Amino acid sequence: MNAVTQNPVLPLPIADLRAPARTPQIIARQLGKEFISDGRSVVALQDVNIVIEQGQFCCIVGPSGCGKTTLLRIVAGLETHTSGELRLAHFNQTKPLLSMVFQEQSIFPWMTVEGNVEYGLRMRKVPKAERRDTVRHYLDKVSLTQFAGSYPHQLSGGMKQRVSIARAFANDPEILLMDEPFAALDEQNKAILQEELLRIWEESRKTVLFITHSIDEALVLSDRALVMTARPGTLKADIAVPLQRPRGAYEIRSSPGYAELNERMWKELREEVMNTRPQKEIA
Repeated sequence: MNAVTQNPVLPLPIADLRAPARTPQIIARQLGKEFISDGRSVVALQDVNIVIEQGQFCCIVGPSGCGKTTLLRIVAGLETHTSGELRLAHFNQTKPLLSMVFQEQSIFPWMTVEGNVEYGLRMRKVPKAERRDTVRHYLDKVSLTQFAGSYPHQLSGGMKQRVSIARAFANDPEILLMDEPFAALDEQNKAILQEELLRIWEESRKTVLFITHSIDEALVLSDRALVMTARPGTLKADIAVPLQRPRGAYEIRSSPGYAELNERMWKELREEVMNTRPQKEIA
């Protein structure tokens, strides 16, 4: 989808927008989100401070219920923050600011694979020849060229997620938001899609904010892994992932430094996971 921000999103100063690549593109300062349910207050996010640079692949890891998806939805404009500040830099006004890939399969069941991938381009009135070339390019990238005329009910779950990824990249947003897009897949399909995602990202170097429960997935994909606390979610650790690129989903596990990064992330995350469990279960 092409998300349109509904909450106030402030442009960065002109001086920042004209700076070289790797300037800040997503800035959250003291960001908070409070829900009111049946007269009760639930604080989902509290004092979140994050700066994500243009072109970075950033994963957010945290225990269930820590507000990861809420944070992503705020960036997408699907939720409104209740405190703090969010700034998104839009460097190229001729392109969409952002697109989102959801955990559940969100492609249109009444459209073919080709029609789904083309959808954002058609909404932006991109010329037909350009649309055709772009769709063909990304269908080839996700190995779905021969399924261009198929409908979603004819595809496996992994193939549907490939369509979602192709659609998001084809629309050429500056920021790509991904909410556990591979969570429902088996390990083999997950590894294949991780590698396909990385190959496409290596070409485009879009800013990516990717939600995952998996330490391994964060290390395979990201430049940075942000670890969140249990609710109310806030940033606990910001861990650089300097593993060599390009990466293979399985080969990366034998890279120097992988085991140490995995152990460090688990140490940061373990306490937060334990905090979400009932006391009698922990005892």
